[in-house]
Amino acid sequence: MGARTKARKRAADILFEAEQRGIDAVTLLRERVERPLTEAPVPQYAADVVEGVATHRGRIDELLETYSNGWTLERMPAVDRALLRIGTWEILFNDDVPDAVAIDEAVDLASELSTDDSPSFVNGLLGRLVEIKPTLLA
Repeated sequence: MGARTKARKRAADILFEAEQRGIDAVTLLRERVERPLTEAPVPQYAADVVEGVATHRGRIDELLETYSNGWTLERMPAVDRALLRIGTWEILFNDDVPDAVAIDEAVDLASELSTDDSPSFVNGLLGRLVEIKPTLLA
């Protein structure tokens, strides 16, 4: 598993935990950096992802609700929400990651961490966002 893949997984863990605990993701990130629960430090890219998702979460969630074909955010599995938020942030707000890589990574993590239906759902929704990306950034 590559360094960025591990960082995405760590970011997903932090986003998921923050949502489950009802706390701010950036606050939880700071806790994990200052008082790690594991020997492995939080990778810088994981911190970048969590901070980026937190900064743009309103817009990200709006887009996910709008283009998820009748699925509300609340109806989606919590892990899928975290992965979709990461993928959406990478696609729209992080020019360092090619769109195809952002989708592939989100789909792979969905395969590993979520339901049997999640990979195709994540792929379809993020693929749709890539299709209309020019109109979203205009």
